[in-house]
Amino acid sequence: MSDIEKDIAQEAVLTEEEQRKQDFLADVDKSLVRIHNGQTLTGTVVQVTEDEVCVNIGYKSDGIIKREDLVVKDVKLGDEIEVEVVKVNDGEGNVLLSQRNIINRKAWDALMEKYENGEYIDAVGKEAVKGGLIASADGVRAFVPASRLALHYVDKIGQFVGQPMKLKIIDVDKQKKRIVASRKDVLIEESAAKKAAAWEKLEEGAVVKGIVRRFADFGAFVDLGGVDGLIHVTDLSWGHVNHPSDVLSVNQEIDVKILSLDRERERIQLGYKQLQPKPWDNIEEKYPVGTVLERPVVRIRTFGAFIELEPGVDGLVHISQCALNRVGKVEDVLSVGQVVRVKVLNVDPEAKRISLSIREVLADEAMNDEVPMDIPGDTFEEAVEDAAETAAEAVEEAAEAVAEEPEAPQAE
Repeated sequence: MSDIEKDIAQEAVLTEEEQRKQDFLADVDKSLVRIHNGQTLTGTVVQVTEDEVCVNIGYKSDGIIKREDLVVKDVKLGDEIEVEVVKVNDGEGNVLLSQRNIINRKAWDALMEKYENGEYIDAVGKEAVKGGLIASADGVRAFVPASRLALHYVDKIGQFVGQPMKLKIIDVDKQKKRIVASRKDVLIEESAAKKAAAWEKLEEGAVVKGIVRRFADFGAFVDLGGVDGLIHVTDLSWGHVNHPSDVLSVNQEIDVKILSLDRERERIQLGYKQLQPKPWDNIEEKYPVGTVLERPVVRIRTFGAFIELEPGVDGLVHISQCALNRVGKVEDVLSVGQVVRVKVLNVDPEAKRISLSIREVLADEAMNDEVPMDIPGDTFEEAVEDAAETAAEAVEEAAEAVAEEPEAPQAE
């Protein structure tokens, strides 16, 4: 074989080998994934250093994740992790990857889904800024205007920093991936739902537990678990009440009876005294005729004075029974708040009336030499005789006076 033929043969062999090499490289290239910025891949950790993690993503060169872009910090060799391509070539032939971008994107997508469905998001207050609060919802920045932080005006926004809270997204900036949210809307909706649930459980005549929240001159407001009811001052006690705080205290838990429900106007009338013993029950046994008591004067009228025997039970001393001698005005011998000794003359449970006498007590004490017997205008004997003759008459007059007295307490 000539030298020319040998050269031609050798060249043919080299060309065939080169072709096989090119074919092999083409096959390898086909087996490698094609990547682009923003692409999500699953790779295998092949090297871990203090500053970065090297991940095999099936590309011609491995990818690198910097520690600050790594969410799972304790990765080890052989772990499969999901990564995002940040840059195919960083200028040095390296593929830059990030794990954090994936987490942030998933968090954003989840928030957007909740936004579209009208659901609440969980967040934590991060920083008080001018006009409101910066909160973080799974790493996504959320701005809460000051007017949307609470049901009422908030003076110190800083109190919400570090506090977990539920928010409702009210506006979205998809380009900057920022949201505007409201805590107030959540509170309003939760309150409405709680109120609706509470109303469903209420019915007239039922006895329920409640917590006293605040007072007004006309009564006490009680929280029934999402809705407030009012105990009018007249339903606090069987006796006269000057102010609700005389009977109850704020934050006190009590049993109350639902007297009426007005669902349309959202008003609930409650009763407290209705669950207490009625003062007029067994009244004849508590105050038998002839009993002498020491009690205060609570009201004075032209026809006599009302004496409080116990809360809810007043008796009347008719003007003719206020003293041993006849008096022109009750105020001449008695005053409100004065404690006097009285004798029970008559008890009428049905009419809820009790007739009392100071005069008979004085007469009895005079006969026992317990008080001086100098009675102007009358001799002692005449006074005693007159007291005995007018006792029955005083009972009738007292009953008539009470019937005409509009302010006389009428226990129910």
